[in-house]
Amino acid sequence: MKYLFTLILVFISILLTAQETAENTSDKKFSFEGSVDIYHRTNLTAPNDQDQIAPGTSFADTAGFSLGMANIITSYEKGKVGGVADLVFGPRGEAASATVLNQLFVFYNISENTKLTFGKFNTFLGYEVIAPAGNFNHSTSYLFSNGPFSHTGIKVDFTLSEDLSLMLGVFNQTDVTEFNPDGSYAIGAQLGYSGHYLNLLYDDAGLGFEIDYTGGFDASDEFFIGINAAYADNDGEGFYGVDLYPQYSINQSFSLGLRGEYFQTMSEFIEDDLCVIGLTLTGSYTLDDLTIKPELRLDSGSEDIFIDTDLMNTKSLASFVVGAIYTF
Repeated sequence: MKYLFTLILVFISILLTAQETAENTSDKKFSFEGSVDIYHRTNLTAPNDQDQIAPGTSFADTAGFSLGMANIITSYEKGKVGGVADLVFGPRGEAASATVLNQLFVFYNISENTKLTFGKFNTFLGYEVIAPAGNFNHSTSYLFSNGPFSHTGIKVDFTLSEDLSLMLGVFNQTDVTEFNPDGSYAIGAQLGYSGHYLNLLYDDAGLGFEIDYTGGFDASDEFFIGINAAYADNDGEGFYGVDLYPQYSINQSFSLGLRGEYFQTMSEFIEDDLCVIGLTLTGSYTLDDLTIKPELRLDSGSEDIFIDTDLMNTKSLASFVVGAIYTF
């Protein structure tokens, strides 16, 4: 692994050396943006007076009126270089990042088609993201919840043509983002073509190996279908699954979206691996910069992983969420 890391650094050094020195420019670009998320969640087939009776996915898992997260993203760019600081506050941000630093990185635009990024950044795998403002559904999928959230390291993005892109990177152990505790590294790659992405991550000390496809297509001007499929294996332990995201725009203010998910765990030590099917119907109503998302979610497992209103083990759970997301 250390030799691969050295080769990538040498490759980046060659690119930097070969790049002609650009004229100094006084152009400065500063941006300030972010979002605020709050929600109310209730179980329809289970009690709401006990902790953590919720789908087995990340975030938005508490009952009643609850806090999600707030994030503030600032970026500054002058000439070919710049930096980004993405700060998160609230339970969702703390669960995803462990610190207030959701993202913190510097970048150098080596050329119009090559960009170097160094620091902590959110993962390139998967269809969904940490901030709810970037997702259609308010709750998250099993694939997203079991995959990586963030990486700390170095990556190079290449724009090979109008439709074709490539990313190569070397990172600390997956989701170990503040420092490197054991000297191990992960490597990642992404090949993109016209809105479709094939993602690869190998992390021998952490997640193991994961291959992930993310994409989608417009069936019509109003109808979009997103797709996410992933397979992860870490010495016989892992998961695989597929998510479909059909979304229909009824008008400029209101859309409906359905997430249908099949998720399967893998283990050499368990005879019957857990399988979960999730159906999430979400409405999205936009009023200026405020988006209201009512959401009905049904989770069904191959085993009794939930609790019903009589506090008996059961295979399914129905829940309802209303999220409010403000972006600025």
